[in-house]
Amino acid sequence: MTASEPSAQSDADGSVMPDADRASPEAPSTTPSEKQAEQASQTANVTDPLKAAPDNVDTVLVLDECFVAETCIDRFLGALYMRAPKTDWIVVYEKKDVIIKRKRKLITVTRSFPKRVENDFGWKDPKAAERARMPLMDYVIGGMDRAFKLKLFYLLHAAEQAGLAPGITSGFRDDYRQSIANGLKAANDKSYHGGSSRGGYGHGLAADVVSMNGGSKEERATETKRLWKWIDEHEKQFGVGRPYLNGDPAHLAPVDGREYVAHRTVSRHTKLAGKRHTRIAASSRHGVTTRAKSKAASKAATTKVSSRL
Repeated sequence: MTASEPSAQSDADGSVMPDADRASPEAPSTTPSEKQAEQASQTANVTDPLKAAPDNVDTVLVLDECFVAETCIDRFLGALYMRAPKTDWIVVYEKKDVIIKRKRKLITVTRSFPKRVENDFGWKDPKAAERARMPLMDYVIGGMDRAFKLKLFYLLHAAEQAGLAPGITSGFRDDYRQSIANGLKAANDKSYHGGSSRGGYGHGLAADVVSMNGGSKEERATETKRLWKWIDEHEKQFGVGRPYLNGDPAHLAPVDGREYVAHRTVSRHTKLAGKRHTRIAASSRHGVTTRAKSKAASKAATTKVSSRL
């Protein structure tokens, strides 16, 4: 059944209840042209929130629009999530026997060598959603903080309009989902994706994004770097940025959040401490130079006196 077809509802006996406009004798009759105009108006109201974000995003304006458009925003972010492949490169270690020289003898030892391999983690979110007894989209998109989700929508929709084709590889994660993650990661309850110590479901403040442009992995990798660079250039405008830069380049978070501030903002105390440390180091180097010069001058003076004797 399509969205434009009239829906029918069955009662307890299995009979079909009439549509609301036919059930009420007082319902006004409408012509086919009027129905089409009404449907077009409803469609316009749904798609209006998906227009490109304004140059200067006003948070009050965003919240006011989202009271009627939150479903559309969830659908948009859900579509970006569904189209992104859930693969990543991880480091695994292979053990190999090598011959080394020790105490003038050749011996064989086992060494571990790092190797980058592609890892499929597409099964993890569905398993976590099933464990939480939730539909996948309600889990991944619905678990994110509402204010962050709005900012993310405007950022990624603008990126989409710029031809960057963003895709979401990871949204909300609970403690269980974090526990089955690979590689360098936060503790299970401390992930900003939605760990229990960060507020849990409905408070996820992170998402991972890549670009879907390009026909090969190499081309997509290049386009993904271009997407990340674009995000860095527009992070202040949309309020979402990359707190770890090259440390975890796909990771996005609100620029006014604790995670971003902790990793991208240097406090005034830290700056003053750095200046003090620099002054102390410079003073120490000056003292060493002065003492060295004094010692050299003293030695030269002694030599000159001795030559007179």
